[in-house]
Amino acid sequence: MNETLARRSFLKKSLAASLAAPFVMSVEEHRLLQAAPAEPGLQPPEPAALCPRWRGAIGKVKMSRLICGGNLISGFAHSRDLIYVSNLLKHYFTDEKIMATWSLCEKHGVDTMIFNPEDQHALEVYRKYRSQGGRIQYLAQISPKPSEFKTAVKQVVDDGAVGAFLVGNCGDEWTRDGKVGLIGELVTLIKDQKIIAGVGGHELRTVATVEKAGIAPDFYVKTLHSTNYWSKRQPGQDKDVIENYGIDNYWCKNPEETIRFMSELERPWIAYKVLAAGAIHPTTGFKYAFASGADFILVGMFDFQAAENVAFANAVLASQENRERNWMA
Repeated sequence: MNETLARRSFLKKSLAASLAAPFVMSVEEHRLLQAAPAEPGLQPPEPAALCPRWRGAIGKVKMSRLICGGNLISGFAHSRDLIYVSNLLKHYFTDEKIMATWSLCEKHGVDTMIFNPEDQHALEVYRKYRSQGGRIQYLAQISPKPSEFKTAVKQVVDDGAVGAFLVGNCGDEWTRDGKVGLIGELVTLIKDQKIIAGVGGHELRTVATVEKAGIAPDFYVKTLHSTNYWSKRQPGQDKDVIENYGIDNYWCKNPEETIRFMSELERPWIAYKVLAAGAIHPTTGFKYAFASGADFILVGMFDFQAAENVAFANAVLASQENRERNWMA
């Protein structure tokens, strides 16, 4: 059998198997299909059709209110107790796939993305992408040692970053350890380079402590999502929350307090973890974040999610006429 006939035979068998699949589905598969959220069927808008509120500005930097996250392309996955996901991401996101994802983001109106420049591979791919005409702008999330502050800031400036912020893990740790002065030092160094400077945190205490210290970053990157999703609760006990923050399940322990605090803070806010690592559907997570006061949302996304995420975010932003917190960017 030649190669062409072999391929046709394989395709016929595969098609037959796929047609038969609905009749041999397991009970688990049926339940998963029933639990899957219905897709609204929104069509991704062309950039010209994006709502007027689609872009905001932090300082002199204009950016889309939907920002592409960088954890996925670096193989960082909040996958609860699935141990293979980070390795799967590293295999999926080849150099070509990373650039294709950024290109799709650009095509549909997402003009800003984030990654950590300590990932040298991602940094090299970004340089290659820019050299080939890619225009998506880069906001750096950094986690340097204090002795390397100046070197780290210089690197992101040399690589064309429009801004930089301290990654949330470090923001939380330095705050807990009483080292808020280090946060202030880093913010000052970033501002001195004439790019926008921010502070990230999973914990509301981080933002509150930085504000109290009078550090005045240009923006905050703070987690926000509801706690109404399955893996946040004990099965069969909807109101009993599992306290498992330390084992990769949720990232905003006090969303109501976060919303109240940020409502009185006149500083731009990029909300992240808004989908609780894929546990919350974008139509729900995006609406919750913007309605609760976020000025931007940071979302890790695969290439096949870019157009859909833009459609969801655009629809939500178009409906935000009466939100309580003023737009700060």
